[in-house]
Amino acid sequence: MFKKILVANRGEICVRVIRACRDLGIPTVAVYSEADRSALHVQQADEAVCIGPPAPLESYLNIDNIISSAKERGCDAVHPGYGFLAENPEFAKRCEKEGIVFIGPKGETIQLLGNKIESRKLMKRAAVPIIPGMEATSEDMRGFKKAAKKIGYPVLIKASLGGGGKAMKVIGDEKDLESAIESSKREALSAFADDTLYLEKFLDRPRHIEFQILADNYGNTIHLFERECSIQRRHQKIIEEAPSTALNPQLRKKMGEDAIKVAKAAGYSNAGTVEFLLDQEGNYYFLEVNTRVQVEHPVTELTTGVDIVKAQIRIASGEKLWIKPDDLRQQGHAIECRIYAEDPEKGFLPSAGKILFMREPFGPGIRNDSGVYSGFMVPVYYDPILSKLLVWAGDRSEVIRRMEIALSDYIILGIKTNVAFLRDIIVHPEFASGGTYTSFLDDHFSEYRGETDRRKFLTEALVAASLIPTRKVASNAVATKDEFLTPWQTMGSWSIG
Repeated sequence: MFKKILVANRGEICVRVIRACRDLGIPTVAVYSEADRSALHVQQADEAVCIGPPAPLESYLNIDNIISSAKERGCDAVHPGYGFLAENPEFAKRCEKEGIVFIGPKGETIQLLGNKIESRKLMKRAAVPIIPGMEATSEDMRGFKKAAKKIGYPVLIKASLGGGGKAMKVIGDEKDLESAIESSKREALSAFADDTLYLEKFLDRPRHIEFQILADNYGNTIHLFERECSIQRRHQKIIEEAPSTALNPQLRKKMGEDAIKVAKAAGYSNAGTVEFLLDQEGNYYFLEVNTRVQVEHPVTELTTGVDIVKAQIRIASGEKLWIKPDDLRQQGHAIECRIYAEDPEKGFLPSAGKILFMREPFGPGIRNDSGVYSGFMVPVYYDPILSKLLVWAGDRSEVIRRMEIALSDYIILGIKTNVAFLRDIIVHPEFASGGTYTSFLDDHFSEYRGETDRRKFLTEALVAASLIPTRKVASNAVATKDEFLTPWQTMGSWSIG
């Protein structure tokens, strides 16, 4: 096992990895930017190192500073979390070169699977179904027009090295194709330093289904069943659940087998996710592989009992897979809601600032993976995710009811969040019926601007009022300016009998 692990990330995923390391008895080193000096992950780690100014390129994306910090602190492994450098093949290769274990797949594997065009070719050779589309980019507009005509409109423009919905556009007619291609090229070049594009057939109202895989360094690969991630805003997942209401045992088995086939074709090791789109006729198509731990990995942990982050560490340290496929079962149902610092009333713009007060929900079957606390200053420089609220119960209807209560109990004052928006989705009749397609928000919440929940507003107002220092409680207990009274001062006359 490793002597010490540096966690090359921030926020809730960094806290999550640190807790897994604690369980395994491994000391941790956190890195932080100047904007994150008081962050929770800094407080949770055994050691912490400032790696630069707030801008990500100068801190969390600064490979030289992260590698030198790992070496100076005696770390023999680096866990990248998700985002930032987690899917950067050069970072993985650099770790390998410096004699530091990268807790994830090999750099060559990340590079192969990070290129969507090459991934499609690989899956076609492995007989895994892919969405009809281009197998290579085009050097001119004629090639794109010819391909689009062959595929059939509507088509989807995608960046070969893309992610997060960047440079992605749906085109319904040839007259719009040229301007959209030019726009997507500019966006792809800015986001990924590469403007390679390709076209795919646009699937109407598909479901987004992903399979969690674990693979060791000895050729053993298993899957931990599926998660449904169809509730998305601007191609970003915001609610995930397991199991999917769309899969029957036969389809689940077939998709799981193909997920393993994908991993083996790529020579994959460690944890990863094979993503598929499922159309309304029950046909599924390979979408991509995420070569890291997913934001939504706790959904699988709650329904299988497997700690995925600890599994990552154990596999990276050289252990053979200890889990047998026949021992795995999906137990109950779980849903995750991503809590973001964003303002639904202003088009979901990020909402930075100080968290004046935070009360997390609690109770049976509730888990909150958080990277913030009351008094924390949410910076403007990074992804606005604050926490992930998860609920588990015996069946889906009970999970929905429990999640509704948990979201109602979640109070964050001082900044805007999407908590009320998530609650509105959870209680929507179509969500309850299992009609969770990727177009769900466009179909039901396209004009959403936020609504004031009077009960929640009153609750938050009362909480805010309770934070105001009490000036006078009893005749013999008076607080001076800016002084909080102790319990001993507020209880009146007392004596020890």
